[in-house]
Amino acid sequence: MASITIALLGHASFRLQPDSGEVFFFDPWLDENPTCDLSVADVQRADVVVASHGHGDHIGDSLRLCQKTGATFVGNFELCLVAAKHGFEIGRNAIPINPGGTVEVQGARITATQAFHSLSMSPALDLGDAPDDQYFRPDGAVCGMVMAFDNGISVYDTSDTTVFSDMQLIGQMYGPQIAILPVGGKYTMGIREAARAASFIRPEVVIPCHYGEPLGQPADIDAFSNAVSFLSPKTQVVALNPGASVTYYASSVEL
Repeated sequence: MASITIALLGHASFRLQPDSGEVFFFDPWLDENPTCDLSVADVQRADVVVASHGHGDHIGDSLRLCQKTGATFVGNFELCLVAAKHGFEIGRNAIPINPGGTVEVQGARITATQAFHSLSMSPALDLGDAPDDQYFRPDGAVCGMVMAFDNGISVYDTSDTTVFSDMQLIGQMYGPQIAILPVGGKYTMGIREAARAASFIRPEVVIPCHYGEPLGQPADIDAFSNAVSFLSPKTQVVALNPGASVTYYASSVEL
């Protein structure tokens, strides 16, 4: 039976391991993350690292993790240009993608979707001085990502966004069984909006992220679960503590 194990490393950082054995990291912010006990030095294997956008709590340690493990980096075109400044080769170990595009990388088809969020590039990864009067450098786009693994399981991480009606179209087109949604309600949608997002996407499992007291974004997950139960009765909310994981088996979950 096809399966995938998804670990919440902390905040909005995830490790995904399909039963075929590949190791995917999504937005790995590790070393400076107050909610994450895993460091870059602890990681022994990564095959693919996906970054949704250039904010430090998302692109985080993506490039360092790739440099340590030899993983392939996947991100929007501008993030790949930044990766190239750090020694990556676009098209070989830095694979560019923009909303609407799909790339095939080590056992998964990754499709970038739209998301609605502010743009900027992490200063820790910028090289060279910013132009005069420029307070930040844009990262090109914020992308949600649908990761369709060869075993038939698809995971949609919306990344940082508000709810938008085209989530229904994304759910219909790609049929993700698992959706990862931010619920912090300050820099992203909150529980009310995320519950409506779940009703648009209609996955079997929703994993909330990007919330918690350590980062000043508390969220009532019980209220979120109740709202999802009302709006999308066949969707199960699986709230993970940092460091915990869930394994999805086709149509069931095992904690």
